Amino acid sequence: MKAEAGRVGISATSDTVAFSRWPHRLAVALAYATFPLLFIGGLVTSKGAGLAVPDWPTTFGYNMFLYPWSKMIGAVFYEHSHRLFASFVGLLTIALAVAFWLRERRSLLRWLGVVALGLIIIQGILGGLRVILLESTLAILHACFAHAFFALTVALALFTSREWRSETIGAMIADGGRLWRLGAMTTAFIYIQVIFGAVLRHSGERLDAHLLFAGLVAVHVILLLWRVTKHHGANLKLVRSAYGLGILLLLQLLLGAGSYMAKFTILLSLPADMLVFLTTTHLIVGALMLATSLGLSLRSYRLSAAVGPAIGSTALREQVSL
Repeated sequence: MKAEAGRVGISATSDTVAFSRWPHRLAVALAYATFPLLFIGGLVTSKGAGLAVPDWPTTFGYNMFLYPWSKMIGAVFYEHSHRLFASFVGLLTIALAVAFWLRERRSLLRWLGVVALGLIIIQGILGGLRVILLESTLAILHACFAHAFFALTVALALFTSREWRSETIGAMIADGGRLWRLGAMTTAFIYIQVIFGAVLRHSGERLDAHLLFAGLVAVHVILLLWRVTKHHGANLKLVRSAYGLGILLLLQLLLGAGSYMAKFTILLSLPADMLVFLTTTHLIVGALMLATSLGLSLRSYRLSAAVGPAIGSTALREQVSL
């Protein structure tokens, strides 16, 4: 007997007959491209290069794409490279939105492609206004939108995968409702932690809130790992995600402690380049934690036998027929 198909209107349906690999390929490419963009953006902040190019959308009066490579030196190299790579991610997002609209029959996914396109446009505008208006608040919003966009790309890659499209999803998990709610809370706390991390990086304020949510994230990751290993050890994908999240937590705590001691105390003295690498790595490990927690939450939601009726008439009809 076929298990209940996926959830929230992005599940497998009879439309899988017209399956196209391009939406998934582009979604994966976009997620992989967004991750190094986060690292480059972190380098720009850590190097203090965010205002190295004083104009936007031009670069010292040049068309951004025609700026001479020979002039990309020092802080200009980091800032202009960030702009170029962000433009590449923007083009990938346009391609993804078009592919979703032409090849993806799940309407919610089509609109999520539009949302992704809207987010990257807003992100570009925020980055440009940060340069023109010299507002640190815009830099914080820019950082927060970057992580939200990355999380969305990871979700889109999962939703378009064969695993998610499959009409059979294996054995349901009895306490899936508890598991996905715990995962959702963990994901939310990680994102709030990202927000306060952005505030701290760009303003030097709210270290207290950053540390508070670091503790909340640690507790919830431990609880999530305990629940998955105790009750769902047979589900390898959930177990691997939970262990991966636990490993990332340990790494993040070490990086955070090192960054704190190097920046705010005299206990650890590091060369400037090492401190930049440490703080930037701390940022991207947080992004990986956000993506991993989100993926685990979405998988547990799909496997939950206790979830209410899914949104979307096709999924609802499948549940009623079962």
